[in-house]
Amino acid sequence: MKGTQAVVEGLKRALRARRITYARVARTLGLSEASVKRMFSRNHFTLQRFDQVCELAGTTFTELARETDSAGAYISQLTLEQEREIARDRKLLLVAVCTLNHLTLDQIVDIYQLTRAECVRLLLRLDRIKLLELLPNNRIRLLITPTFSWLPDGPIQRYFTSRAQHEYFRSRFDGPEEVLLLVNGMLSRSSALAMLTRLKRVANEFSELHGHDAELPLGERRPSTLVVALRPWELEDFRELRRRKRS
Repeated sequence: MKGTQAVVEGLKRALRARRITYARVARTLGLSEASVKRMFSRNHFTLQRFDQVCELAGTTFTELARETDSAGAYISQLTLEQEREIARDRKLLLVAVCTLNHLTLDQIVDIYQLTRAECVRLLLRLDRIKLLELLPNNRIRLLITPTFSWLPDGPIQRYFTSRAQHEYFRSRFDGPEEVLLLVNGMLSRSSALAMLTRLKRVANEFSELHGHDAELPLGERRPSTLVVALRPWELEDFRELRRRKRS
């Protein structure tokens, strides 16, 4: 990532941490919201405007540059042992998911049955795990890349598979924000790999929208889960009816 883009991405994270929307930035700068979005997407700022946004976000160019220099600290996955520690404690897993959803400490305590002191202790454990950094005034800075994911078939994924999949699919998926598509077919290896690439692109777009919507008030967002899967598979009832190959 180029230096300028990395610093601007750091500024975006600082704004999200303070729940500051592009609309509020626009009011501060005396610009339209569209102009502000364009400014961030093109990484094109005057020094004066950049300083103004930094002040609004409670940071400085020096702090952002220091953060950029330590960008290697950002992770795309946890280790197996780190996931095991989180999966062993239901409350720790809850707080981890909440922080990944860009909730603040106050919002977590307001929504869930956790005391403020208890929530701080859980956040400190996640700080030691290096999922996040707990800053002064209990501000939360995630230490993950935009493509962060749980380990394939790791402790967290197995937890959700064993405990949540039946709840997740206990729906008719006929609501205005729901869809369940079941498509059967026979694909060549090259076609399957092409399909996997497209599905990963959809998952990345989901992550991008998740990051963008973090700027919205909590009341305008709701927990959403996207399940993307593709593998060679045949129903066991069908497989049992296959003719045995002759030796």
